[in-house]
Amino acid sequence: MMFARTKRLTLRPGWPEDARALSEAIGHEAVATKLARVPWPYALGDAEAFLASQRGSADPRFMILLHDGAETRLIGGIGIHDEADGTRQLGYWLTPDAWGRGYATEAGRAVIEMARHALGYKQLHAWHFADNPASGRVLTKLGFRRTGRVEPRRSLARGGTAPGIAYALDFDGEQSTDDPVRMAA
Repeated sequence: MMFARTKRLTLRPGWPEDARALSEAIGHEAVATKLARVPWPYALGDAEAFLASQRGSADPRFMILLHDGAETRLIGGIGIHDEADGTRQLGYWLTPDAWGRGYATEAGRAVIEMARHALGYKQLHAWHFADNPASGRVLTKLGFRRTGRVEPRRSLARGGTAPGIAYALDFDGEQSTDDPVRMAA
């Protein structure tokens, strides 16, 4: 299993005992409608099913936990998954009270470092719904560039499709971030 720790965050695999915290963190219409595979409403059973799904030992899918003093709480999720077209897609979400604080960028940097160094990936792709420009700003901060493609993307929570803006990050010639990230497998 892969883990990472940044200045403010711990990234670790989801565990069955995370189900309640996961359902509370992601269970906001404002979150679900910005994602492709998340239903709305999102129930405890949805979290339990997600956490019980099979993953490989090097599968880069993580819960994002904020460690602030003595408190640690689940504030989001991030990961890389393989698409049918062979691309590897970065995806992430945060609970609304964690928006605008740089957590998605911090977690994204850690996962990109894993993808580049621990997993040996040469390229990542990502996209966001056109009505979610904040996600585009995160992707840009992470070094992703718009590909020029805008295509319909399915959203389970929306019950249909909406325009999605495509991005890519090519690791050839890229330098590592300066932020310290501690990884463990």
